[in-house]
Amino acid sequence: MTNNHHILPADTNHVRLVKTQAKTNPHYGCKPTERSINDLLDSCLIILDKPCGPTSHQVDSWVKSIFALEKVGHGGTLDPNATGVLPIALGRATRALDALLPGGKEYVAIMQLHKDVNEKKIREVCNSFVGGVRQLPPVRSAVKRVQRKRSIYYLDILQIQGREVVFRVGCESGTYIRTLCVDIGRKLKTGAHLAELRRTRVALLQEKDAVLLHDVKDAYVFYKEEQDEQPLRRLLLPVETIVQHLPKIVIRDSAVDALCHGADLAIPGVVEIDAEIKKDNLVAVMTLKGEGVAIAHALMSTEQIIEKDTGMCAQLEKVLMKKGTYPAIWKKS
Repeated sequence: MTNNHHILPADTNHVRLVKTQAKTNPHYGCKPTERSINDLLDSCLIILDKPCGPTSHQVDSWVKSIFALEKVGHGGTLDPNATGVLPIALGRATRALDALLPGGKEYVAIMQLHKDVNEKKIREVCNSFVGGVRQLPPVRSAVKRVQRKRSIYYLDILQIQGREVVFRVGCESGTYIRTLCVDIGRKLKTGAHLAELRRTRVALLQEKDAVLLHDVKDAYVFYKEEQDEQPLRRLLLPVETIVQHLPKIVIRDSAVDALCHGADLAIPGVVEIDAEIKKDNLVAVMTLKGEGVAIAHALMSTEQIIEKDTGMCAQLEKVLMKKGTYPAIWKKS
């Protein structure tokens, strides 16, 4: 785990509360760790180490052609020159990518100052950017150019060599590090620009777990030609990896298929729930086997869900599980 100073929103520890006792039927669904390669290819995540050069969309197309898949998407675009953690979702897992947004991101950057300035001043000014910042997205960005408020969770200077400043920054999704460097340069009255950028974390997805495109290609060829699935299995992470940082609501088997058909979650379906859920929080709805059923918005707090016996407690945002994985026990009204 990260040290206390390097904390992103994704690092929250969730405490699980039991609302009622229930068992799961072993004949339906399966633990995420026990899925076949085909099931994984239908819905999984690859933590890719993006190389310098291609756009994030080009990386998507390469992965698409390696696996001959229709649907591949990435979470959090990196500029062509930036490297590092690029979450790539295959198949149905693309629906879950937005769940990474509340988790925060971490980068290591090299900032080039345009004039000499003493080290103490650099550290003071960099430190003043921790907290809330207002940013105008860069001219060449994919979003509308209006001022946006973003949170900087930490900013540590790792090295200063002449006019080069190497720093590690933890920030809210949608923070532009290029803009941050320009703003620091403006406050230092020296001018500055971003020289190099590497993303080291997205929510709980870490640089140490990232794989190269060659590894992905090799593992798939090895699987196809040698029938050895171990190297590929190490790279294809179950879709649940994308929602691991979200607070969870665990539901009984009999409630699963209704949600797969788009129904919102009613309290009688709830078996266990993480403490600290507040109304409007993004939550992951899970089976008793640990499978992701859906991503939803909480309509009530944990306390209300524990206390009440009826009512809707979560509104579905995205369904992750295939219809028919569990039997339909509910009645269509």
